[in-house]
Amino acid sequence: MVDTTRFEGRVAVITGGASGIGFGAAQRILREGGKVSVWDRDAASLAALADKIGGAVHTVALDISDAAAVAQAAETTFAALGRIDILVASAGITGPNPPLWEYPVEAWKQVFDVNVHGLFYTNRAVVPFMLKNDYGRIVNIASVAGKEGNPNMSAYSASKAAVIGLTKSLGKELAKTGIRANCITPATVDTPILKQVNQAAIDYMLSKIPMGRFGTVDENAALICFLASEEVTFSTAATFDISGGRTTF
Repeated sequence: MVDTTRFEGRVAVITGGASGIGFGAAQRILREGGKVSVWDRDAASLAALADKIGGAVHTVALDISDAAAVAQAAETTFAALGRIDILVASAGITGPNPPLWEYPVEAWKQVFDVNVHGLFYTNRAVVPFMLKNDYGRIVNIASVAGKEGNPNMSAYSASKAAVIGLTKSLGKELAKTGIRANCITPATVDTPILKQVNQAAIDYMLSKIPMGRFGTVDENAALICFLASEEVTFSTAATFDISGGRTTF
């Protein structure tokens, strides 16, 4: 049974929330009584989001690799919704799939600009608003690739390892406040991001999951919403696996 009051009075920022895991988390937080601001670069999807998501939602179209735009988005969201209690940092890209020695330098930079720098800008921008109320829940979306490394996905794997490290550092910095910062490390999830990956890489990732299937958006949203809730009080700077048995540490 859905608890329609779990996020009552709370405001969540979801990056990359127009599709995939971010969309699933946004939809569930709305369904459980929260208000949501979706930040995404896909302006067309944002325009259609209210009908698609099944409720009123605040939106900001931006490129999260632009630090000034992210800072302004936080100000805009706070002005519109009155507070920021939750961040789900879900925006990300995979990049191309060559071996490292053939990896295009500009593509490498782009993956880090979105997956690492954009996530840093977003975390950096929302924490001061959380500190105003001495309350916050940050859930950064990393990947099992950040723990184990996927061949021919060196930029993506390295960027997600950086997300894990950033979250561990931030969680410790905020440990004596009312803000908790954790990350999740999904195995491959059947979302639109798979369109960025070649079939050989998809086959490899599936072969590594003992359950023999990809994860679902709903499964990830359930874990995210637990970590975004008031129930999480003693977990911070932690990594939560959701990998169908793939992760070995």
